[in-house]
Amino acid sequence: MNYGAATNWTIVFFTFVFWLAAWFLNSWLVKQEEKTPNLRQFNSIAVPIIFGITLLVVWEGLVRGFNVPTVLLPPPSMIWERIINSTDILWLDFKQTFLKAVLIGYALGCGSGFLVAIAIDRSPFLQRGLLPLGNFVSALPIVGVAPIMVMWFGFDWPSKAAVVIIMTFFPMLVNTVSGLAASNNMERDLMRTYASSYWQTLFKLRLPAAGPFIFNALKINSTLALIGAIVAEFFGTPIYGMGFRISTEVGRMNVDMVWAEIAMAAVAGSLFYGVIALIERKVTFWHPSIRGGRN
Repeated sequence: MNYGAATNWTIVFFTFVFWLAAWFLNSWLVKQEEKTPNLRQFNSIAVPIIFGITLLVVWEGLVRGFNVPTVLLPPPSMIWERIINSTDILWLDFKQTFLKAVLIGYALGCGSGFLVAIAIDRSPFLQRGLLPLGNFVSALPIVGVAPIMVMWFGFDWPSKAAVVIIMTFFPMLVNTVSGLAASNNMERDLMRTYASSYWQTLFKLRLPAAGPFIFNALKINSTLALIGAIVAEFFGTPIYGMGFRISTEVGRMNVDMVWAEIAMAAVAGSLFYGVIALIERKVTFWHPSIRGGRN
């Protein structure tokens, strides 16, 4: 018994040593940027990777060192083993939740929010009527909306896409309306001196100025869409889907499978966000926030 306790404290000790070593390595890499600016691009990749590996090692070491029950918190190695052995199930869940509910709901929610923002900008009457209504819809609790959407659209992915549409509509609406007002009066007066129509001014001046606002909404909605679809699946879904699997496996005490679904959702959400951020850098390269990040 004492030998087992000593072994556990040995694991904790080496985990702490690894954490200190990674901390000093990252600190050293960051300090080198002042001496060698060319290392900034390398550090932008290396530092997050080292930090992520350190987090996994500390997680593994502390869980095993303190003998934490796997039903409370499984180690990353156990979660990885579950991912490898359940790729077929995870892929079915991913297709049901992300490729159907999230992407379709995201496209419809963001698209409709953008079009309504254009209509509001065109009509002051709509601005006074639709913005308060949109604010009301955004305040609706998802746990109250999801069961209603299931009753309206059935148990399959359309009901989850409807929840995603509701969650992503208002952020896109508000950000686009704010972005369309970002251009100043001098720029608009210049367009009028060129006899530009409303639509010419919109496409050549106001939408480019609203680009950072629109992409900000797209990035916010990339996370909201995934959360909304997963939570909506708790209230009724076919026999697959990320939310269905999480709620089912929790009841069966298969916590490693729950964490496998959480890991897959986190990776999918991060990649989705990263793709949108990459597109933003390509489209709004002229904006000071993007140019400043390249210096």
